Amino acid sequence: MTENRAEIPAKYKWDLTAIYADADAFERDYSAAKEIIEKFPAHEGTMKESAAGLLSCLEDSVRLDRIISKLFTYTSLSSDLDTSDNGALALEGRVMELANDAGAASYFVSPALISLDEETLGRWYEECPELKAYVRAIDGSRRYKPYTLSDDNERLLANLDRGIGGYGQIRSTFANADIDFGYIKGEDGKKVHLTDANYVTFLMSADRRVRRAAFTKMYETYKQYGNTFAALMNAFLKERTTSSKVRGYDSSLQCSVYADEVTPVIYNTLISTVNEHLPVLYDYYKLKKEVLGLSRYHLYDIYTPLIGECTKTYTYEEAVEEVLDALKIFGSEYHDVLEAGIKEKRWVDVYPSRGKRSGAYSGGCYDTEPYILLNYTETLDDISTLAHEAGHSMHSYFSRKHNTPQDSEYKIFVAEVASTVNELIFAHKKLRESESREEKLSILNQLLETYKGTLFRQTMFAEFERDIHAMCEAGQTLTRDVLCEKYYEIVKRYFGPDVVCDDDIAYEWMRIPHFYMFFYVYKYATCISAASSIVKRIETEGDAYIGKYLEFLRCGGSKSPLDSLKVADIDMSDPAVIEDAIADFADTIKQFREIYNS
Repeated sequence: MTENRAEIPAKYKWDLTAIYADADAFERDYSAAKEIIEKFPAHEGTMKESAAGLLSCLEDSVRLDRIISKLFTYTSLSSDLDTSDNGALALEGRVMELANDAGAASYFVSPALISLDEETLGRWYEECPELKAYVRAIDGSRRYKPYTLSDDNERLLANLDRGIGGYGQIRSTFANADIDFGYIKGEDGKKVHLTDANYVTFLMSADRRVRRAAFTKMYETYKQYGNTFAALMNAFLKERTTSSKVRGYDSSLQCSVYADEVTPVIYNTLISTVNEHLPVLYDYYKLKKEVLGLSRYHLYDIYTPLIGECTKTYTYEEAVEEVLDALKIFGSEYHDVLEAGIKEKRWVDVYPSRGKRSGAYSGGCYDTEPYILLNYTETLDDISTLAHEAGHSMHSYFSRKHNTPQDSEYKIFVAEVASTVNELIFAHKKLRESESREEKLSILNQLLETYKGTLFRQTMFAEFERDIHAMCEAGQTLTRDVLCEKYYEIVKRYFGPDVVCDDDIAYEWMRIPHFYMFFYVYKYATCISAASSIVKRIETEGDAYIGKYLEFLRCGGSKSPLDSLKVADIDMSDPAVIEDAIADFADTIKQFREIYNS
């Protein structure tokens, strides 16, 4: 397709006029939000006086959130279509400022909810049944009561928060803007600039000399700045562990997962279960060593594909039909809504164009369609991406259809479940039906990389993150050598006996930005585990189980993430859920080996 967006047919592009028909419609909503913000502080004096006062405050809060979400959806989608469009960027900036103003005007709501006594709140629910629609929102604030300080201390911490933090941004700026990783010789023998962004691309090179050069140069460079990265990490950990302790949490881990409405048990079960089954991962690396024909398999060989890219191409129309056909097992509503969304309502912005944001995602809010951004290039991987993003969109569709606005958004803890279910359903169906050896091996290779990267690698990161937080809480100063020793110990265990664990990998923790996201990475691993378990039940039990899965999609934010998964008979405290994913990984290794050797 052309890089010129104007030349792409309208049916392949978002119709954002469905959100705002013109600038006047946008400005009307913007003005309405400004008016609510200006009047909102009046609720501070009334929300604790009566049931009617509390209801009015919560209704205005939801109304304001809906408008700002719609404004932000429009501006962010517009900006992503052309990241150089200053007009779209300016609109996005205006909405961000509006959101900041809304936060400042409503700062008192959560503290006020926490301060209400149970007897008063119970009486108000009886006096004003409309309040019961906000139980999840109210309880969401009130559950933090044990970890909330006095008003004066909360005010002090709020002011301090403005001057601390930013460690992740500092790391990113330092690594991406200030550090020069130098040059290596590419596959053609010419010098090419190595960056953190293109590093993995070089590790996927068919030329082992290029892979080794990129690996060595990358970590030689990071090593030079190891003391700086360690000081930054140590400061971040001290801030997070101290803040958690001040609020009364048992640990920084408990503080983080509390926001996800889960417990450290879930986190630790993931790590212990994966560790028990590391021999399955070792078998994967043994397979790669065999296929690549290497006598010694090094860490710089890890990203080398087992096979070349599948040469078959697929038109977008073919991709749509493949995805719809795979997902028809979820029933007519799921299939028909998705089909209409893609073919009639223009949910999908399909092709790459000059200035368009790279990658793929599903966006939208309660008052818009669930828009999908693609950069479709006719590969098998692109079809899988469409299935994945359709999973996000349909999860959002069911969540928003079956819940009030305040209960419609599901937590990040389950955000990748529905998307990964779709990916696996599509891959398994394609494997059953494909007659092409190349296509089958390509699908299997993609599945293997997904499990290796999402389940095992993210769990490895999660283990390192947990351990260094605990070390900091125990009073240990985390120097470069301490951090490198801990990281190398964990990496060596995860890669096993068939991989040469090069010493330079000890510095890899420095290039992982997620360690500054406060216990985020484990969610990737729990989501793929839940998805694998769900797909196993779908494929063995059929319609009897699919109904439960659809009920999970309908939960949205009306239940905690763990309770919503239990609707689909998924108990994340049970190691069997993680073991289902590992078993699927093991079976995929077996299938690849059999087809490759046939």
